[in-house]
Amino acid sequence: MSRRTLAAALTAVSAVLVSGCTTTLAGEPVSVFADPFRVAGMPATDGPTGLRPDAEAPTRVVIGTDGGEDDTLARQAISDIELFWEGAYGDVFGGRFTPVDDVYSWDANGFDSIGFCGTDTYALVNAGFCRDDNTIGWDRGEMLPSLRRAHGEMGVTMVLAHEYGHAVQFHAGLVDQDTPTLVSEQQADCLAGAYMRWVAEDNSPRFTVSTGEGLNSVLAAVISFRDPLLSEDDPEVGVDEHGSAFERLSAFQFGFTDGATACAGIDLREIGQRRGDLPVLLEADESGDWEVSETSVRAIVDAMDIVFAPANPPQLSFQPADCPDARPSPPVSFCPATNTISVELDELAELGAPPEIDDPMALAAGDNTAYSVLMSRYVQALQREHGGVDLDDAEAALRTACLTGVATTELSRPVVTPDGNTVALTAGDLDEAVSGILTNGLVASDVNGESVPSGFSRIDAFRVGVLGDVERCFKRFD
Repeated sequence: MSRRTLAAALTAVSAVLVSGCTTTLAGEPVSVFADPFRVAGMPATDGPTGLRPDAEAPTRVVIGTDGGEDDTLARQAISDIELFWEGAYGDVFGGRFTPVDDVYSWDANGFDSIGFCGTDTYALVNAGFCRDDNTIGWDRGEMLPSLRRAHGEMGVTMVLAHEYGHAVQFHAGLVDQDTPTLVSEQQADCLAGAYMRWVAEDNSPRFTVSTGEGLNSVLAAVISFRDPLLSEDDPEVGVDEHGSAFERLSAFQFGFTDGATACAGIDLREIGQRRGDLPVLLEADESGDWEVSETSVRAIVDAMDIVFAPANPPQLSFQPADCPDARPSPPVSFCPATNTISVELDELAELGAPPEIDDPMALAAGDNTAYSVLMSRYVQALQREHGGVDLDDAEAALRTACLTGVATTELSRPVVTPDGNTVALTAGDLDEAVSGILTNGLVASDVNGESVPSGFSRIDAFRVGVLGDVERCFKRFD
């Protein structure tokens, strides 16, 4: 018996972004519980995202600035974030908002003699809040330009909203010197989400963000700051832990959906409940990778048969889909009429290939970017067998994402297949799945490969499944 795993290492690597794989559904929502065309109660729309052309003038002075484009953007972001908290802080935490004392900019590539938090800023490619002197600073030489190239102007704004979240949580008494980093980081993600909701509601005089592609870019920035994947014998385990992409996205979405009041509820107990038994570290003997092949695809389908035990399991084909009642959605398609999953193996392998370029601002990529798509087509067969639901509408798209989340949790526990493989998703798989959901939407698409407009809604549906069960998915997306 050989052991196989389905995850690829998640050290800072470049994602293979797949575009044009899905189309966007149009029409009217059919569920009062989960509207596919709304994002946390807001319409899912595309439009301008970033600094407004008529933006209100910044109010903050930045120490050490070169006056360039990136510092101007960051200065506007800090000014805007402070405007939000001036209005929101008292209602949420009581008392008056206390802004940071100073704001710093430095060039990590230069020798400009700017210090930050008692540290020499040469080669300091970072942004942060300094509790010691109540200041915020950032690197304009490497970090901000990289963020802007990868995730746009709102990617920069998101990171600074997170750092300002640390200032807010400290002054509000949510954290102290003994608070675990994992808790303080995810609270700050949540507080940044509350600010982004304010911007999305068109309250900001400086920035705008659409709830479609604009918010997707913000989520991509959150993913890019996930923890690297470690094995259980790595000496860095437990040191400065921030959380996986899945966890940090969840925290951001709590703030965006429920506001800043939700952020105080994030503690070790709450994070532990979200993690459940999901793997966080690779076992010592795990490579974290399983090459996409006919063998691996068959093993995963066999494992799904064992976990879900359908009365009429879907058939597996490695020929292009030829289906009378659904359009192909390569690299994996499900045909309801024949109850067949068709896999275009070369394309699936390309989707799941580890990245070749090291990019610290990239999304997660690897084998479970592909295997999650395979699982999504299997759960469409489960919906067919369940009956009473459509397979070709927006509700089906989100139900598919939800049920794929259920499958992900189920396969995090080893399943021994008839051919002797042990199929087990490992640490990092969730991050690869949510990255794929955000970039190509295939996991959150209907039987025709059509997805809903908002990556936020797609990931939210997936999380419902990861933390829930089959029954919950059918009730939520009926």
